[in-house]
Amino acid sequence: MHFPIHRYVVVVVVAVLIATGVVLAAVPPEQTLVVTDADSGETLLEEPVDDGTNVTLTYTHSVEKTPVDDIYVVDGPTLRMERTVFHSHGAGLPTDENITRTADGDGFELWINESYDDVVVAPRPVPGHELVVDDERHDLVAMTDGSVVISVTEQRLPGQLPLDLQVDDRSSQLIH
Repeated sequence: MHFPIHRYVVVVVVAVLIATGVVLAAVPPEQTLVVTDADSGETLLEEPVDDGTNVTLTYTHSVEKTPVDDIYVVDGPTLRMERTVFHSHGAGLPTDENITRTADGDGFELWINESYDDVVVAPRPVPGHELVVDDERHDLVAMTDGSVVISVTEQRLPGQLPLDLQVDDRSSQLIH
């Protein structure tokens, strides 16, 4: 059987287009942790991240004067607060919930598991708010005099299909 060349070309082009679409749909989006100024919307920091990346907001508790680490995990376009680690009990710190000792026995931790589209922080010198992304520290106080919004953006390649088409209503978390 003789196959005309133009039909062969059309079949090959269609096969390549289908294969490219399948590959693009399977490629995960590029994710970036973004810190923006809450008032101006100016981008202050961009860090590439992957699902599972730990993002820690660390500060000194204003009353207890002890360190606190709020540990988030990148989960698609959201920040899932996994746990908070602290070293004393007092005003504004958990006291009667399911608190466990840290593995080293030097502190306490409360497992949270709540997701947020963004986290709003009001960095101040006394608590010394810092953002730690994959062991790299960023001084939030030095970035702005106002509040910041921390979020994850997903950037897809042209033609890439969303992996999750589900609409989800998540709240923001405000950290003082």
